[in-house]
Amino acid sequence: MNASPRTPDCPSRWTVEAACAFLAEAGRARSLGVETVALGEALGRVLAEDLVVERAVPPFANSAMDGFALRGADLPAAGERRLRIVGTHLAGAAAAFAIAPGQCLRLMTGAPLPDGADTVVIQEHVRIDGDEAIVGAGERPGANVRPAGEDFRPGETALHRGQRLGPAQLGVCASLGHARIAVVRRPRVVLLTTGDEVVMPGAAAAPAQIHNSNAFSVGALVREAGAALLSHRHLPDDAGTIRAALLEAADQADLIVSCGGVSAGEADLLPGLLDDIGTIDFWKVRMKPGMPFLTGRIGGARLCALPGNPVSTVATFLVLVLPYLEALQGCATTAAPWLSARLAAPLRKRHDRTEFLRAAVRAGIDGTLQAEVLDRQGSGMLRGVAEANALVRVEADQTELPAGAVVPAMIFALSGMRSR
Repeated sequence: MNASPRTPDCPSRWTVEAACAFLAEAGRARSLGVETVALGEALGRVLAEDLVVERAVPPFANSAMDGFALRGADLPAAGERRLRIVGTHLAGAAAAFAIAPGQCLRLMTGAPLPDGADTVVIQEHVRIDGDEAIVGAGERPGANVRPAGEDFRPGETALHRGQRLGPAQLGVCASLGHARIAVVRRPRVVLLTTGDEVVMPGAAAAPAQIHNSNAFSVGALVREAGAALLSHRHLPDDAGTIRAALLEAADQADLIVSCGGVSAGEADLLPGLLDDIGTIDFWKVRMKPGMPFLTGRIGGARLCALPGNPVSTVATFLVLVLPYLEALQGCATTAAPWLSARLAAPLRKRHDRTEFLRAAVRAGIDGTLQAEVLDRQGSGMLRGVAEANALVRVEADQTELPAGAVVPAMIFALSGMRSR
């Protein structure tokens, strides 16, 4: 092993609030630029500009149902009325004539209303007698008509800059006629995992070794955050190897995410290396799990160095790295917002750090969210993460919470927090 870099002096531990605020501001201060992509490739991307409506949606009044277009004034107040059927229009056919009093036009859903018509009576409410439609009392004037501009009017902002494009937003873009869309460039991320005790899945593990889970859980979180995962490398506990990998990654990436080697032990090389080849912004956060979190800069790239324990890695990514990536992309809202949930059982903690507990959160009978904190809370126990769907936050100054206490909960799912 190469000589280890010196361990820098440990600054005061940051609060979670201060760390999140710093990283969010650092993300907002950086511009990734804009690119235009095909609409079919835009899922999960962040809109780079307001989308202003040029053509009304729908652009013409049309039928909301299969039925008969007529004048509302021709509807009978009592009994029945016969109207002459003057033709049939399918969706996509232009309305080439007007409806006169006493006339109606058979329309399919989506077909334009002819001039003079303001009402559609659904076909189930109409009897046909030769070339006449018989309409009974009780129909409402103006029914079953989609007016022009009902969805979007020209000049309106349909979607705002900073919105992440999900299936519904892509549908809006398409309805406005956009085949390509301006989005924020994806953040480029390099993932480094470290540790002589770690081997990749598929490789034979020695008695004192474990398989690398962080490469896959964190890699998935990076992609779910909307970033482009350029590469992953697993590195031994060797200062020279890690140093070279950091410098290479800094030339390629906007963000380097590392897992392991970030505490204060003999093999924890990241703090000293970052102090040597870059700049430390802060090291250690008053949170559990994940206190040794480290961040700083190497050239133009930011390094977020996460602890190696799998649960600590997931927690620090969700609490600290995800907000940074959201801010970096100019997101107007976060991917995993904090909601309020009530504890199903009392809680007690014996430390002064903000704690993030794995929990199962679900709606109760009264509709409020209920949080059941799981028994498996060890920082190396991925099973607890797999069985959870949320992190429950217990503040630094809270030591005892009764059942029913309201706590913040971040809903997540490593198998698909957001589709990509």
